[in-house]
Amino acid sequence: MLLTATQRRRLRAALADRLLAACFGAGVDSTAMLIALRLAGLRPDVITFADTSAEKRQTLEHLDRMDDVLARWSWPAITRCRKKTLPGTAYDDLYGNCLANETLPSLAFGLKSCSIKWKQNPQDQAIKGAASGPNAGEPHPIWLEAARRDARIVKLIGYDCGRADLRRSRRLPAADADFDYAYPLQILGWDRADCIRVIAETLGAHMVPIKSACFFCPASKIWELYWLAAHHPDLLERALILERNALTGRHSRFDEVEFGATWEDIIRSADRFPSTTTTVGLGRSFAWNQWARVNHVVDASFRVKRDIENRRRFLAMADQLHKEGNALDARAA
Repeated sequence: MLLTATQRRRLRAALADRLLAACFGAGVDSTAMLIALRLAGLRPDVITFADTSAEKRQTLEHLDRMDDVLARWSWPAITRCRKKTLPGTAYDDLYGNCLANETLPSLAFGLKSCSIKWKQNPQDQAIKGAASGPNAGEPHPIWLEAARRDARIVKLIGYDCGRADLRRSRRLPAADADFDYAYPLQILGWDRADCIRVIAETLGAHMVPIKSACFFCPASKIWELYWLAAHHPDLLERALILERNALTGRHSRFDEVEFGATWEDIIRSADRFPSTTTTVGLGRSFAWNQWARVNHVVDASFRVKRDIENRRRFLAMADQLHKEGNALDARAA
């Protein structure tokens, strides 16, 4: 059985008869979370996905496939939430925001503001509505029903029982002014391997998605950069442009005096940056541009190599560096 009687009782004890808002990230964990709810006889009132316009094509395809699954279940379709900017703003997405401000995503500096601005807030507005501004709109029926009942909405987050997700969830409050929070996978005791197994056995192995993340996410692992070079060289090049724009721009924290050379000189000639606590690129402690040059991923003009031989090399390196539990998903060989 994919869900034991005890697990089903635990999940229903926590969530039955509550107003449920599932935050769908379109990755392994959030996909397994929806399956777990269905196995427990629970149905969310709304399912939201934050569209930053920076997801990989495979993630968007998974969204469409999941909408087909939800339709078969007679569940609500995924509400795709996107932050709208004011008229006249020089950008309309996270990538453009970073480019215009000559900075990296806040995660590169250990912060979370990019996620709050481009993911959390648009999903909250889709539920609560907004009285004014570019995202002005009526509240979702779940918000009105909560007011009618004088009840709290439970936001469901797809954190699993892996060490990283347990650490993240422990840092978060159980509730805020508007929502309660629950982690169904942790209630069930599922880790990433459990999630993959349940998706494969319920929906088919082809429905195990890749990790959902922006193509320029500072949390990307080295194997993911090789995978990006092989499958989406255009996106990797855009990430390299963003990084160069930030580290040579007006807000750069890079100190030429400390490092003895300009950032551009170092990425073009040195094998590594000197030891420092300063963020030197999208990798925080390393620059993607330098990594790409040193590992012969790009040519002298920092264009990703696209020939068949190099693509095979990138795929082989991605497979070699990939470890079980390290963003384990459909990209594994």
